[in-house]
Amino acid sequence: MSNTAQAQLGLVLEAGGSELAELLERTEARLVKVADGHGSALGRHAGGTLAAGGKRLRPVLVFLSAAEPDARLVVAGAAVELLHMATLVHDDVLDGAELRRGRPTVFAKGGRAAATATGDLLFSRAFAELTGTGSEDAVRALSAASSALARGELMQRADAWSEDVTPERYLERCRLKTARLFECACLIGADPEPREAQALATYGVEIGLAFQLLDDVLDVTGPAERTGKARGTDLLDGTVTMPLILARERDPALAELDLRALDPAGAAAACDRIADTGVLDEVRADARERVERAKSVLAAAGIDERRRELLTMVADGVVERYS
Repeated sequence: MSNTAQAQLGLVLEAGGSELAELLERTEARLVKVADGHGSALGRHAGGTLAAGGKRLRPVLVFLSAAEPDARLVVAGAAVELLHMATLVHDDVLDGAELRRGRPTVFAKGGRAAATATGDLLFSRAFAELTGTGSEDAVRALSAASSALARGELMQRADAWSEDVTPERYLERCRLKTARLFECACLIGADPEPREAQALATYGVEIGLAFQLLDDVLDVTGPAERTGKARGTDLLDGTVTMPLILARERDPALAELDLRALDPAGAAAACDRIADTGVLDEVRADARERVERAKSVLAAAGIDERRRELLTMVADGVVERYS
């Protein structure tokens, strides 16, 4: 977790008081427990993955979407985080990634088979957690998000190295691969009142899209000590993101760039060219507009002031992390 993200989460937890902090602590304890009891090798890899942590942004969204705290939120928060971590482990297998958040991946430490099995374990435990709530709606929401993640990954693989990815297709891919899990976190936590649930779902989608847009900007700008990966990693992986899509329209050299021919130095040079076109400010502005839209739907739905304030802080934190 970056220092900025950690500080922002600290502000949210401080404003949320002891109830929110306790929910997060109990969720962390539950995640540790989930890693046990599945053999030493799997337990070690799963435990290491969960301990690497991150912002725990998705469980926090579960908690803040609920009108009142209750025991089911810990289980739901753990389930959403398990699904998220499973996708990261599997992504590292597909990408052959050596580092994640600056640390060696399960793929790097244990190989493809160990990483695949670890991701499978985390996936299965996510659904096992939710079945304990007895909520069919929660299981259905997590299942829909899981299916969307798979579809988004397939789209990304189909688009790899492509010169023809449109902004619309990119956003649909991000909606499936990133935003749907944010939406799921909000829906699982939300009370069933339709107007409120819909507003929270929209909020989740918009901040999820903003999160991904800004993450793609950060891949271009770096630095590696902040991102935990080499600058231009998306380019080296053949992942076509919004900054590249827009920059190709302005710079003929980028339009003709063969991503397959890039080495790390070439990727860094391409990042410089992308930045020189001015598109990064455009992408940042789009992300900020989505954050503002997310906040506005909360007010329109009449969500109580305390939750709205905390969810606003989370939304602003998405932007602050990349400032």
